[in-house]
Formats: sequence, C-alpha cells, structure tokens
Amino acid sequence: MVVRREKKSRKLRGSRTMGWGIRGQHRDRGAQGSRQIGMHKEKWSWLVKYGKGWYGKHGFRNPTTKLVSTISLRRLNELLINGSIKLEEKDGKKVLDLNQLGYEKLLGGGNLSIAVVIKVKKASAKAVEKVKQIGGEVILSPTE
Repeated sequence: MVVRREKKSRKLRGSRTMGWGIRGQHRDRGAQGSRQIGMHKEKWSWLVKYGKGWYGKHGFRNPTTKLVSTISLRRLNELLINGSIKLEEKDGKKVLDLNQLGYEKLLGGGNLSIAVVIKVKKASAKAVEKVKQIGGEVILSPTE
C-alpha cells in the first residue's frame, strides 16, 4: 500500500465532507461484498422482495434425464372434442400427426371416442391397443 505523505484532512480543509460524499461521510460499511453476502442482514429487504427460495435445499437436476413431451388419450380426446386440434382427411380416414403438434409419445390413460389414424414417434402398448379397439391405428414414425 502506498503511504500517504500528507494527511488527507490537511488537503481538504474547508470542504465540509472531506471527500467522503454528502450522505455517509465514511460512516457505513459499504456494499459488503457481492449479491450473496449479507442477505440475512443488510440486504434483507431485497431478499424479501425478490429472493423467493433463496435459503434452503432445492434438490438437483439429473443431467442424464431426458424429458419427453407426452399426451394421454384422455387429453387428446378433450382437445379433439373442443376443436383445439383439427383432423386431416386422407383416403376417407381421419389422420392426426402428433409429431407436428410437438408431442413425442402417446400414453394409454383414458379413452378416445373417435377412430383416428395417429402418427407419433412412440406409443405405449396400452395406447396402441385402445386405439385399435375403436377402429383407429397408430403409426410409429422413426425417431431421428
């Protein structure tokens, strides 16, 4: 550290605040570190307002887990009845491409009320069986 040859107070006589600003005058402790320091003390008001879930354990995400977007027959039936999903007509059959809608797998929970040809990457055995029972078909497209 450099040694101050002359005292600062000798240089700044007549300046009232002596170079320490108009509010604190060298009384407080400053910012006290980065965002994570002092959260239970001087930065508590910030934490209450913005830092929900700051303290405590929060688990971890397994990096090997692959998330697959799925849809059940129950949900698919609701969307078909509501008219949220439009069916295409090909060769007198109603065709539905779940790959275009962003779904990767068809699950067998619930039932379908309409006989539909469904194109999807994956489907459970139960889902395939239920669709065949009502006169539909599941076409499994190859995965990229």
